[in-house]
Amino acid sequence: MADLFDTAAPGAPKHGPRPLADRLRPRALAEVIGQAKAIGPDGPLGAMLASSQLASLIFWGPPGVGKTTIARLLADHTQQEFVQISAIFSGVPELRKVFDAAKLRRQTGRGTMLFVDEIHRFNRAQQDSFLPHMEDGTITLVGATTENPSFELNAALMSRAQVIVLERLTLTDLELLAQRAEQELGRALPLDGPAREALLEMADGDGRAGLNLIEQVMGWQVSGKLDRKALSQRLMRRAAQYDKSGDAHYNLISALHKSVRGSDPDAAVYWLARMIEGGEDPRYLARRMVRMAVEDIGLADPQAQAVCLDAWNTYERLGSPEGDLALAQAIIYLALAPKSNAGYVAWKGAQKLAKQTGSEPPPKHILNAPTGLMKEQGYGAGYTYDHDAEDGFSGQNYFPDGVTRPVLYAPPERGFERDLGKRVAWFAKLRAKRQGG
Repeated sequence: MADLFDTAAPGAPKHGPRPLADRLRPRALAEVIGQAKAIGPDGPLGAMLASSQLASLIFWGPPGVGKTTIARLLADHTQQEFVQISAIFSGVPELRKVFDAAKLRRQTGRGTMLFVDEIHRFNRAQQDSFLPHMEDGTITLVGATTENPSFELNAALMSRAQVIVLERLTLTDLELLAQRAEQELGRALPLDGPAREALLEMADGDGRAGLNLIEQVMGWQVSGKLDRKALSQRLMRRAAQYDKSGDAHYNLISALHKSVRGSDPDAAVYWLARMIEGGEDPRYLARRMVRMAVEDIGLADPQAQAVCLDAWNTYERLGSPEGDLALAQAIIYLALAPKSNAGYVAWKGAQKLAKQTGSEPPPKHILNAPTGLMKEQGYGAGYTYDHDAEDGFSGQNYFPDGVTRPVLYAPPERGFERDLGKRVAWFAKLRAKRQGG
């Protein structure tokens, strides 16, 4: 039965313990689990290898999905020297040494694949330093990042490399890894079915984390099979992958906002919980909820904004976890409220018209005339006091002279704006009657 140590022939040097994740590292691209879209025959990497033309690449994906492994296998497949650095620990001096060594290697007819882990950590100048060496073929760059490269990498670097998206592993993928681990270790996991599924769920799509958990469980001295409860007592659930300033932050707040806009209270409260469990500042969420009330609900339910502000105030008084419930109730209210962006559209239209009309003055009949000179200039002439007019409405023009009256606010037939729409139509009818008269 295999153990955690490599065996060696008599007289050969013995190796120390190797983690299970390292021992199960694939030796061929066909052994990589979960990335068929990228490395399959119809995938971008498969097409490159079939044509024997490997371009510089950016691997974008969560931790533990095989970015480093695939890069190593590509280097082997293309017979290039594999050089690995981390943007966290490397600077300009280290990069210069790497480039100089690659130039010498190139003179001997051997290429260099430079794998840069966490490439988004490099600043603009450091990223630019790769460009000439990529262009003249000194290096084939393979960068790895967990952050959206569109936001984190220079446009010049992006234009010279193809982005390959690597996906988090599914439970099916993790089960295949577990089976490989059991074969390597020569015994089955001491878990029943539900506990086995719980263990794979704890990996949260991270293959390396999954193998580390499996290795930990395999080291336990137990008789029989553990159930889910026994597993949870022995093993803490892994924290969800969440970076409050990174790509996950923007992805989850987008999911939350769109769930509210789509009137799905179950999805909305789920994404709210995901962000709070991930460590997001509830005050940030409270701010975004007020924005949702203003932007996506507006006057269809004027109460929505007050509900959000009250929930925010409640959270400030109670804190977490008690105050989290106030935010949850508010997000449910927002999801179920009637939706309208009519106010938002009206504001954007007003901004556009304001830019187009520049400094056009208001019509003189609505200007005050505190001096005799201003009265002589026609200020205030012809103004009708609306309270004295029939129906309390004069129907006068309040736009600059020469500006065709636009329709900026068009309330939909939803929620409170159904009543506002009736008022808009009524005033429009009176306006046409007054101006026509």
